[in-house]
Amino acid sequence: MKKYFNILRKCPLFDGINDNDLAALLSCLGARVNAFDKKYTIFSEGSPARYVGILLSGSAQIIKTDYYGNRSIVSAISTSELIGEEYSCAGAESIPVSIVANEPSEIMLIDCGRILHSCSNNCLFHQQMIFNLMRNLAVKNIMLHKKIDVTSKRSTREKLMTYLMMEAERQGSSRFSIPFDRQELADYLEVERSGLSAEISKLRDMGVIKSNKKQFELL
Repeated sequence: MKKYFNILRKCPLFDGINDNDLAALLSCLGARVNAFDKKYTIFSEGSPARYVGILLSGSAQIIKTDYYGNRSIVSAISTSELIGEEYSCAGAESIPVSIVANEPSEIMLIDCGRILHSCSNNCLFHQQMIFNLMRNLAVKNIMLHKKIDVTSKRSTREKLMTYLMMEAERQGSSRFSIPFDRQELADYLEVERSGLSAEISKLRDMGVIKSNKKQFELL
């Protein structure tokens, strides 16, 4: 497990926990690492909400598909981020979304019950981890409200510009990259790809933005 420590130090679940305690904690939690190929469904919609995942390498997406097969990307997941903790911690019987590897990826899986219930040693670093988990859930709730703010806009242009301005603010620069290609961005914004591409072209012509694939700049 030590080869993953550089990633795990960045994971919000282990904030404030030193390497010696982290090694003991992972053993106590019974953590295991699984590898997944590109486009492999790590957690499928309807599967038991039991595990918390940590993305160790690669990238993934949280995807919701409606009755008619229309796909919406809820969010993108990068290395060191948590996966599925909101559902397992809530005691949900099943996961209402699918989590799909966007490229070959490694995931650390931990039974949520072992996180929420301290072992007989009642270690202080275990209590720190539970506090970290609750804080991360609060942060994700804020992110969900931001996604709602984007998708609640009436037009494709408003959705796109709201998202781009949020990303510029989050990344602290008017020039930034996003984790989506055009189709994925359309799925995230819940708009048609053709309409999105047309709006990006218009905004470029108007001198509002510059763009090249996943790179954007607000002018």
